[in-house]
Amino acid sequence: MELRVTNLSVARAGVPVLQGVSFAVQPGEALVLRGPNGIGKTTLLRVIAGLQPALSGQISAHDQMVAYGAHADGLKSTLTVAENLDFWAAVFGTDTAGAALAAFQLETLAHRPAAQLSAGQKRRLGLARLLVTGRPIWALDEPTVSLDAHAVQMFATVIAAHLASGGLALIASHVDVGLPADHFDLTPYRAKSTASLGAFDAAFE
Repeated sequence: MELRVTNLSVARAGVPVLQGVSFAVQPGEALVLRGPNGIGKTTLLRVIAGLQPALSGQISAHDQMVAYGAHADGLKSTLTVAENLDFWAAVFGTDTAGAALAAFQLETLAHRPAAQLSAGQKRRLGLARLLVTGRPIWALDEPTVSLDAHAVQMFATVIAAHLASGGLALIASHVDVGLPADHFDLTPYRAKSTASLGAFDAAFE
């Protein structure tokens, strides 16, 4: 399934941040969103994922086809690693929790409560949730934060397999995510009304 964004404008807290954004990502492709902190990368991903409305424009893919990976890992701290994945597999109606554990080398941590994981382990578990969604479009916000070099390679391997199976990925990142991908600079699409407001908190890019 293609993801096509056409003349999209988005706002944060009612203030326009991006205007006239257009791009397309084909099955088997990844696109990395670039731009300074505060430009609207997170807001754009949230709109594509259906978590907030656009001001105007069109998105070709229904939000039910999109799996969103946010800054926060979205874990239930009292549940174990395996229980977290089982919970999300039940939500999405899939049976892939075991494969997700293996993909991010979490098997030895399967029975550890999420609250006891390191920051890098929590990030790996958060990313493993993508594999149990069954959704073809992954919209990822700084997915390699807190990952060491070995875990970044795990992530790249998982993304490569997702693309090879016909999925696609839209990734907001300031750093190399470890896989071949085109880059899309959002700077030219900064809304005129926010051009002089300066950088915003990076958690609300």
